[in-house]
Amino acid sequence: MPEGFLERTNNRGMVVKSCAPQVAVLRHQSVGGFVTHCGWNSVLEAVSAGVPMVAWPLHAEQHLNMAVLVENMKMAIGVEQRNGDRFVSGAELERRLKGLMDSEEGRDLRERINKTREMAVEAWREEGSSTTALAKLADIWKHDHGCKLVD
Repeated sequence: MPEGFLERTNNRGMVVKSCAPQVAVLRHQSVGGFVTHCGWNSVLEAVSAGVPMVAWPLHAEQHLNMAVLVENMKMAIGVEQRNGDRFVSGAELERRLKGLMDSEEGRDLRERINKTREMAVEAWREEGSSTTALAKLADIWKHDHGCKLVD
C-alpha cells in the first residue's frame, strides 16, 4: 500500500490485508454496490448476491465482460478510462459510485439485479434449470462416452 495510506484512511473503512471472504461480504445487508474488475467469478458472486456493480476492467476479457454488464444486461455502471493508459480518476470513481447509490439509473440497476438474483437462486434449486442441465450432462457423459462417474 502507498506510504501513509492506512493513516489517511483511518476510521473511514477497513483494510483487509489477507484474502477476504468476498461472497460473505457481498451478501452482507450493508453492501449497496461492488467495484469490480469484471472477472467472471466476481460478476457471478455479485449477481448471486443481488449487488449492482461499478465496472472497472483491468485487462483481458474483463473489458468484454464490462460491455455485456453495462450495455446488454444493464447490471453495472462502467467507469470512463483515459485513452492510452486507461487511468481512472478519483473524481470519476466517485461520480460512478454516487450514480450507483443515488440515482434513477442506480435504482433501476438494483431492481434488475435483484430479479436476476432471484432467477439464479431458482436455477440452482433441486428442480431448477441449472441443476437439471448439469444432471443431464452427467448422464450423457455416463452413458454415451463410457465414463464412470465417482459417487
